[in-house]
Parts: sequence; C-alpha cells; structure tokens
Amino acid sequence: MKIEILDCTLRDGGYVNDWRFERSVISEIGQKLCQSQIEIIEGGFLSQKKKADYNQSIFSAIEDAENCFQNCSERIALMINCGEYNADDIPEYSNGKVTTIRIAFHKHQRSDAQELCVALKSKGYKVFFQPMVTMGYTDFELLSLIEWANEYVPDAFYIVDSFGTMRKEDVLRMFFLIDNNLNNNIKVGFHSHNNLQLSFSNAQELILLASKRTIMIDSSVFGMGRGAGNLCSELITRYINENVESKYDVLPVLEIMDDYIMPIYNQHPWGYSAPYYIAAINNCHPNYATYLMNLQTLCIKDINAIIRSIPTEKRNLFDQELIHQLYMDYQQKAVDDTDTVNSLTKLCVNHQVLLLAPGRSVSTYKDEIQEFINVNNPLVISINHIPLYFRYDRVFISNLKRFKNIDEAISLIKEKVLFTSNISQVQTQNIINYSSYLNDVDSIMDNAGLMLINLMKKIGVSSVTLAGYDGFVYSGTKNYYDDRMVNNVQFEKQKQTNNDIIEYFKKMRKSMDINFLTPSIYDNGESYAEV
Repeated sequence: MKIEILDCTLRDGGYVNDWRFERSVISEIGQKLCQSQIEIIEGGFLSQKKKADYNQSIFSAIEDAENCFQNCSERIALMINCGEYNADDIPEYSNGKVTTIRIAFHKHQRSDAQELCVALKSKGYKVFFQPMVTMGYTDFELLSLIEWANEYVPDAFYIVDSFGTMRKEDVLRMFFLIDNNLNNNIKVGFHSHNNLQLSFSNAQELILLASKRTIMIDSSVFGMGRGAGNLCSELITRYINENVESKYDVLPVLEIMDDYIMPIYNQHPWGYSAPYYIAAINNCHPNYATYLMNLQTLCIKDINAIIRSIPTEKRNLFDQELIHQLYMDYQQKAVDDTDTVNSLTKLCVNHQVLLLAPGRSVSTYKDEIQEFINVNNPLVISINHIPLYFRYDRVFISNLKRFKNIDEAISLIKEKVLFTSNISQVQTQNIINYSSYLNDVDSIMDNAGLMLINLMKKIGVSSVTLAGYDGFVYSGTKNYYDDRMVNNVQFEKQKQTNNDIIEYFKKMRKSMDINFLTPSIYDNGESYAEV
C-alpha cells in the first residue's frame, strides 16, 4: 500500500480567516509544503460565485492560481464546490502547476458532479471525487457511486467525514466496502474533521491496513480548519516517517505553523470544544454549534437542547434562518411583566440611573465609579453579575452563560433580582418579558446591556450612565473583570458585534442621554479594538 498526503491548509483552513492569506504568504506556504515533499498541495477554491480578492486563496481562474504557485512543483490541487464553476470556462490542461481538481458535492448534486468530473477528465486534469457527508449514504447509494466511478475512473474517490462523527469502526467498514468494489487504479481518499478528537487515530487505522491500494490522507498545518479543525499535517507526516517510510521533511511544515498559522490562530482560534462535540454526536453541520456559541448567551445544556431539536433532514446543510428561529423559540417564554415594569418605573423616579456592566473597567476604575455613586446617589442596576465593589439596587439577569449559580444568586439577592423570561429555572415575581426588549440586528439581538437600556427607555428614563461597558477587544481574556466569564468567540463575530453596538448607540442617543463613566469604544464610535 502507498500512502500520500494532501495538505488542505489554504483551502479548508481558509474557513477560519475567510481565506485571507496575503498573496506572498500563499506562495510561501505552497513552496514550503513542496519542500516537505507532501504529495498534493490544495491551493484553495476555484469559484465563480465566491467573491475574492488578490489576497485570498480563492481563484476565479486556473491562470490566477498558476501565477500564485509558479515557484511550486506540479502538485497543486484546487477544489470546486459543485455548482460554483462552469467546466466550459476551464482551459485544457497544458503541463501547468494545477494538475488536480477536487469536486465536492452533496447527495442531491450527484448528477452535476459526475458531469463535471467527466468534463474535467477530458481536459486532462486529475479529478478527485468527494461525496460530502459520506456517512449519509446508504450502502446501496455508495455502491451506485462506485459503479459509476469504475466506468469513468476519477483519480481518487473520497470518504468525507464532514461532521467529524466517524469512529474507527465506521472508517474501516466504509473503506472495506469501497476497497472491495472500486477499480484498483483509483485512490481512496480520507478527509476528516476533529469534532470527536479522532482524526489522527482514524488516519492511523487506514495507514496500517494491508491494502494494495494507494490511500490519500487530507491534513492541514496545525489542524487549521473551522470548528474543531482537521488532522494536523505535522503529526501525520511524522507518523508516516516513523511507521511506514521516511519521506517527509517536517521542518518546513513547522515553519509554516510558526510563521503564518499561529498568528491566525491567536486571532481566530479553532479546536475541539463541547459544542462541536454535541454537533458531531447529533450528526449536525458544525456551523450550528458555531452560531450558538457566538451568541454567548447559552449554557452547554441549552446548546445541546437546541441542536437536538434540529430536524434530521436539516442537519447536513447549515441553515442560519432555521437555527435563529429555533434559538428564538427556545428563548421566548412570554410573560406579563406589567407589575415588574410598574415597580421599576416607581423606583427610577427622581433618580439618576447607573448601569453597571462586567467589563474590566469596573475593576480598574472602581474609585471613579464609587465617587460617582457617593456624589450622585444613583439607582444602580448591574448587568449579569453581582458587583464585588459597589452597592446595587437591582441585578438584571438575562444570560445563564454569565450567571450559572442561579439558585445561590436568588438566595443572595432576593427581591433585587430582575430575570428575563427566557430563563426557565427561575421561580420569582420579578420577571421581565424577554421578547419585548430585543433588538432587530442579529448580532446584538439579546445583548443584555442593550436590552436593559431598551427597558429603561420603555419606563421613561431619559438619561443613563454606563460603567464597565467597555467593548470587545482582541484578547477575550481582557473583556471581563472576572476571567470565568471569558468565552471562545470568533474574532469576526466580536468585531461585528462591536460595530453593531456602535450603530445602536448612535440611534439611541437621538432620543436618550447616554453617558459613559468608564472608557468604552462605544463612546467614541471606534471600530474593533485589537489590543
């Protein structure tokens, strides 16, 4: 048996950073992967539908990719998502750097994918045939695909573990089914995701098989890939060197990791997590977990409940409208909050209002906050935390992710608590109707601070002062005074949230006096703070 590696850092890894690698970096990564002797280097997507610029690993034409990888040997592959490129616009192969086209397709695209495969083979390209979510095929359906492949002979036929759900038994069963029925001249490929931390061990199982067939293993540097990531190139190349044959130079791979991948990881982290585990065991697209994680409002049991509620037929393809609606259905528990609102209205009469968020500045500026409280005697409402340093009149809680020990909290603060109605565990009269104070923009829909400001406006408060409402910064560890509140949230998600909150305050200040007692990026309308 012969083992080959296909490195997909520039293509699958691009989901992490929107494929934004500088053109010189794309070229440098390609050259170093060539130096490592990795057999196939996937340079990115070939697409007529994805909008791309010069510094992205998405190419609108073969010629563009050829220019990018001109210093590499003839081992470059590009992927086409079925339906994103017209085969008529691809030139005949003429000894260029791009030798291979990978065709990724879902079950309903089978016929189109087969036509594209035949067209590209006739133009002289090597073609890898990749049925996404291969576990979703019945044996009969898979055998039908194999029968077609035996007639038209793509260069590789892939097992694609799209959701990272496959265990050793699944991998071996599927491989033997394919191996026993597929033309011996066709390679079998394996593309995995690491949702269950099994990418490396599953690859080892295939490598150690006593098969006469060439097996191609996909990997990426440092496992770069969306969600839980992929098999690590530096691990699998070393494993092959030590257990099969010594043929890879791992040092250039490590140089790529050190020079180019780690800076991306520090801004856009990927890797195993409980939500991705839940998505995997429920055979769901990992973007469902990513969406729910980025909301920053849910405990793991809530994420589990929502993911389990996704209809089986909707789990393979990510549907943002669906997951948004399921989230809203889960959160919305309508109540009549008239008594609570009336009570709060009376409490605010003839008082300044200080809203106390849990940003870092409540600690670093505690003297200034205390002086404001001493001088102005405001009504103090804290947001999703019990203040450590200051007196408070009410605590507004809308988010169990921030406030986990709910029973203990109720016993401590008693009548001072204001809960939103999405928190089902709460048995108290001080309930605020969750859906009444939401915002229209998805990224800040149920941001606790903004919901509370909406509530203040409803009860007639014309002026509020904010402290600890700092804004999200590059390092998640700097966002809260209490490190236990830190979440692993995507960089672009936080950036979008910041920008949408800035726009919220611009609009709200037309009808309400809003002041910031502690420094905040929302006060001066700056964009995302990378500090």
